[in-house]
Amino acid sequence: MHLLALEHLIKGCINKDHRSQKKLYETFSPKMYAVCLRYMNSREEAQDVLQEAFVKAFTKMSSFHFEGSFEGWLRRIIVNTALEQLRRNKNKFETHFEDAEPISSAISNEAEGKIELAELMKALQKLATGYRTVFNLYVIEGYSHAEIAEQLQISEATSKSQLSRARVLLQNIIKQHHVG
Repeated sequence: MHLLALEHLIKGCINKDHRSQKKLYETFSPKMYAVCLRYMNSREEAQDVLQEAFVKAFTKMSSFHFEGSFEGWLRRIIVNTALEQLRRNKNKFETHFEDAEPISSAISNEAEGKIELAELMKALQKLATGYRTVFNLYVIEGYSHAEIAEQLQISEATSKSQLSRARVLLQNIIKQHHVG
């Protein structure tokens, strides 16, 4: 989307123009829904998070000062809303791996070369919520282990352990898919 058109849409949203809100939603919701899917256990949960996050974005739109990427600003709201939802459902969020022995392994280059993004996304959905969340925050969103620990209220060691385990589990899921 052209920068001036985006600026016009954002200003329309700040002024609570429903057409601007609809256009902005239609423009960004497909990409942001994909972000929600990476964190949530079902399409329904992802859709709920998407709706909640857009409502937050529309109410906070005046805090966007056209410094940096609007998409990045919106993505942060989406991710934070997904994390809030995960914290609300804490019983589903597995973060108690303090005692787990660390496993260091990455997806092998061989498997990486054969896998497509859609396959990786399917494999990610098979991970437990805690593993998937840490993997997304670290690998895809670029958060540090310290930031992840703070966001999820876990230790850095737990974050590192979950990332390591997520990579191993992903590697196994991918290998099974290519062997089977």
